[in-house]
Amino acid sequence: MPTKTKPKKGRSKNKKTLVIVESPAKAKTIEKYLGRNYHVIASKGHIRDLPKSQMGIDFDNNYKPKYISIRGKGDTIKELKSEAKKAKDVYLASDPDREGEAIAWHIAHALNLDEKAKNRVTFNEVTKDAVKESFKHPRTIDMDTVNAQQARRVLDRIVGYSLSPILWAKVKKGLSAGRVQSVALKLVIDREKEIKNFKPKEYWTIDAEFNKDKETFKSSFYGVDGKKKELPNIDAVKEILAKIDKKKAFSVEKVVTREKRRQPAAPFTTSTMQQEANKRLGYRTRKTMSIAQQLYEGISLGRQGTVGLITYMRTDSKRTSPVAQAEASKFLHEKYGAQYAAKSQRHFKNQEDAQDAHEAIRPTSVYRTPESLKKVLTTEQYRLYKLIWSRFVASEMTPAVYDTVRADIVQNGVVFRTTGSKMKFAGFTKVYDNQQEKNIELPDLNEGDQVKMKKSDNKQHFTLPPARYTEASLVHALEENGVGRPSTYAPTIDTLQRRYYVKLEGRSIVPTELGEIVDGLIEEFFPDITDVDYTARLESDLDSVEDGNKNWVKVVDEYYHPFKKELDKADTQIEKVQIKDEPAGFNCDICGAPMVIKMGRYGKFYACSRFPDCRNTKPIVKKVGVICPKCGKGDVVEKKSKRNRKFYGCSRYPECDFVSWDQPIGRNCPNDGHFLVQKKSKKGLTVLCPNGDYREEPREDK
Repeated sequence: MPTKTKPKKGRSKNKKTLVIVESPAKAKTIEKYLGRNYHVIASKGHIRDLPKSQMGIDFDNNYKPKYISIRGKGDTIKELKSEAKKAKDVYLASDPDREGEAIAWHIAHALNLDEKAKNRVTFNEVTKDAVKESFKHPRTIDMDTVNAQQARRVLDRIVGYSLSPILWAKVKKGLSAGRVQSVALKLVIDREKEIKNFKPKEYWTIDAEFNKDKETFKSSFYGVDGKKKELPNIDAVKEILAKIDKKKAFSVEKVVTREKRRQPAAPFTTSTMQQEANKRLGYRTRKTMSIAQQLYEGISLGRQGTVGLITYMRTDSKRTSPVAQAEASKFLHEKYGAQYAAKSQRHFKNQEDAQDAHEAIRPTSVYRTPESLKKVLTTEQYRLYKLIWSRFVASEMTPAVYDTVRADIVQNGVVFRTTGSKMKFAGFTKVYDNQQEKNIELPDLNEGDQVKMKKSDNKQHFTLPPARYTEASLVHALEENGVGRPSTYAPTIDTLQRRYYVKLEGRSIVPTELGEIVDGLIEEFFPDITDVDYTARLESDLDSVEDGNKNWVKVVDEYYHPFKKELDKADTQIEKVQIKDEPAGFNCDICGAPMVIKMGRYGKFYACSRFPDCRNTKPIVKKVGVICPKCGKGDVVEKKSKRNRKFYGCSRYPECDFVSWDQPIGRNCPNDGHFLVQKKSKKGLTVLCPNGDYREEPREDK
């Protein structure tokens, strides 16, 4: 039963039931669903937390947290208490995850509610039916879930408040270190080390064009006598070319045709949504979660009122409800026909360590199509909603079917292999295609056919180092290694950037010198903190606490004692890191003193060595070795926009206003005289004219 307050004399009998949620936007939506007998207000997130000014943990009393009211939340707490006194019943309806459960527990404590009362309601989607149904099944606050959150909070506080002072004292004020944050930083820096230590390996390819009955098709060298052969150098290429005679016919052998079926991807989890939004829409992880929160909490649809458009967006589950699957099947039958709807309900396998507390992210109704909502959504909301809607609908569709053919083209034992494919049935790709597979049609090839080589082209290549992490690939790496949980990815990456441990170059995450210093210290003196397996094991232990299989105090104890030994050792052995100012090589144009290169919050910059007596500073610009194509006097330099996007401009700005998103190369277009630029792609560097009438073949980016 929900918590009841004792009636007082003279009070109206028509008292309302109080419902407390986290978000003001959600409060308005839910109050409309529940009707006039309910009053819904928001706690605006947490109302209690550990104090900022001290550790706030009693180590001698089973790590008991010292919770206090969050500064600035006094009026909110006062309102909650006032409304609770007037209410008939009080329900706690914060988000359906660990943080939400902890918020409900803190509110119950602040309002002196009975923790054993059935006053907790949760719903996975903010729709009228889901909300009303949840109030039919209230439950008690799940203390196992609360304790899992407490254990995480206590451990994160211990690590953060123990490491940060060491970094302040030994490196620089204002730095911080965290449990998940340190692992994420190590992943980025380890990848950078791989890139720096990478030694390119030469290899060659031979591509050819063949003719059959006036039809041309492409093929590539495969091997000799049916066995695959690598081409490590030009001598190997010459050896192959010497074996073939372009004037003579080649024989078609080993023609293999088959039908290929490509299955749709599962609906989104938090991490896959963040990854796809980054790849397809260019959204940062924090931006993706902010927009998803808006879609979850509710959008005004005019006469229909405010409706939550997607299910809860913090989840690691690929499971969807049978009701949603049935609705999707009905929609697909009506919209596209029975041949596009999956024959039976799909079940996607979750990751081994998934909590599976909530459904996958999906639209609350597939009948609310993206196009039907375009007028009521912002451009950003529309684009993300369309991505979520399309992914879910596609997951309930039939496979895409392709006819594929593979043939070997042979002369004197030298084998060229050609492959082709043609879509036979679009299936789920009619709605969502995450691979964009192209049709490659071949002429009708049969074993024994004779074909002529039209031309061949041999090219030198070099193996490329692993790519730097993007926000999408870093989220994937954290999830794959079991580090953190859906709710932690966005704030972790955001913190690394705010502390200037990493910076973004385009979409690539690049470690800074400061990040490398911090990672080096933590890895040397606190190896467990940066150990991926160690952090993943802790996540597993927290899951066991939530499942009721482990005591949270014992989990904290197991991790704290080894950390304490490392802490005591580090405090005495870490020497102060001197980040010395580098000479800039020129003098201050104000006072004449030497200029130096300093490390600031946003990177390196030039400053006068007489600071603070002289406060002259200048940004460090990177020259690209090209004279400005507009004025012919200044240098083209690399700059950053307000949104951290790289562009190129003239060093004489504002006298010269030349700008370009792409890097000029110092040559002009042979067709119209416009300056040429280079663009980077997976194939290498492409030189082209911005006017679009000239392009050179991509070359390897060495």
